Amino acid sequence: MDSNQIADGLIQYLMLVALLTFHEYGHAWTAWKCGDDTARLQGRVSLNPVVHMDMIGTVLLPLLMIFMPGAGRFLIGWAKPVPVNSYNFNQPKRDDILVTMAGPAMNLLLAVGLMALARVGLVFHSAQMIDFCIQAAGLSLILCFFNLIPVPPLDGSHVLRVATGMSHETYANFARFGFIIIIVLLQIPLVRHLLGAVTYGTLDLLARIFGLG
Repeated sequence: MDSNQIADGLIQYLMLVALLTFHEYGHAWTAWKCGDDTARLQGRVSLNPVVHMDMIGTVLLPLLMIFMPGAGRFLIGWAKPVPVNSYNFNQPKRDDILVTMAGPAMNLLLAVGLMALARVGLVFHSAQMIDFCIQAAGLSLILCFFNLIPVPPLDGSHVLRVATGMSHETYANFARFGFIIIIVLLQIPLVRHLLGAVTYGTLDLLARIFGLG
């Protein structure tokens, strides 16, 4: 791996950390506004990436995917789950879903904003700005759709828990094997293909909307 590849990998990693930080901030801020200040009291309503970092999902897995030979350029990760006490919510079921979906929604909004910035780069003929914004938008969309997979600790699993009326105890037992299940799923070509298809299909749609071709 040459110096250019290392630099590109580090840029990708910093993008990922920033996008994960906004993702968790979305969860924490929404929980606070829905009546639960657990995350706020623990300092999680913050854009400081350090308070959201998870050793496996934010550090080890992403760096392995970037720098391990033969790992490819497919990059995902997760941050430390935001602590939530649903008993504090104004309307528990509705607010639980709102808080859960706030993270993916934040990534979708970031992708839209980044594509708008890419359009500005097009106006000023800045190829570097366009490339950076499109790459970051694509990564944000990957995080958005990856987190909708219904496996703990990903957000889709919380939606599934609420939708099925699963008890917190049952969910906790299921969550013990979540990391293993995620790693296994990511080795399945069909899963990676579907995640890539929905991600880059959405990226292409946004590119057309903003006149980026």
